[in-house]
Amino acid sequence: MSIKGSCLCGEVRFEITGNFESFYLCYCKYCQKDTGSAHAANLFSSSATLQWMSGQSSVNTFQLPSTQHIKSFCACCGSALPSLQMNGKLLVVPAGSLDDALNMTPNARIFTSRCAPWQTGLEDIQSFSELPE
Repeated sequence: MSIKGSCLCGEVRFEITGNFESFYLCYCKYCQKDTGSAHAANLFSSSATLQWMSGQSSVNTFQLPSTQHIKSFCACCGSALPSLQMNGKLLVVPAGSLDDALNMTPNARIFTSRCAPWQTGLEDIQSFSELPE
């Protein structure tokens, strides 16, 4: 499998070759801070390869001190980007950074004990297919 992705401003482009073993929606406090939302949606692979097509010099990586929490992002627009973790043994790819359609659904929701309190009952609120008028 080969799938392409990029950041919001288009400065950084990449291609992933191989398969993902896991797709998790993570509700931990770190992922909430990273995304500014309820959870992160990340794909994990121990065998896929990452190739930067452009903008690799604009990729910054931050590791939260005293943790294994790592986030790579575009220095120009701040978009989340793939990162190699665990000394290069694990590729973590933010699902929202992919440009190509992903033929995979999440395996699980993790750290649900840390869900934001405003997240309950969301299926019951009004929904719009586009920006409401």
